[in-house]
Amino acid sequence: QVQLVESGGGLVQPGGSLRLSCVASGFTFRDYAMNWYRQAPGKERELVALISSTGVITTYGDSVKGRFTIARDNAENTVNLQMNSLKAEDTAVYYCGARINYRGTNRYWGQGTQVTVSS
Repeated sequence: QVQLVESGGGLVQPGGSLRLSCVASGFTFRDYAMNWYRQAPGKERELVALISSTGVITTYGDSVKGRFTIARDNAENTVNLQMNSLKAEDTAVYYCGARINYRGTNRYWGQGTQVTVSS
């Protein structure tokens, strides 16, 4: 069955870094655009970063541009999110997702990993 398993979340101080990973299985990973969304308490889920199936095209949410980097390894079926210069407002549950069309909607979702930025 399809699985997206996130890891790498945790507690970090403001200004610190974390690297999230998502391992995919059960579908043809290289055919899917991958993404990271996040949802903070009381807020809607928002796009963090999106990467095309080949890794050539990326899109970032305005609040993370210049601080976060998304990358994928189609040989390992993984997509990573490097998060630098973290702020308290980055605190959220981060979800990995997969979609066929770059501008479409996610077909698959992971279970989420908690990121907390606090001193």
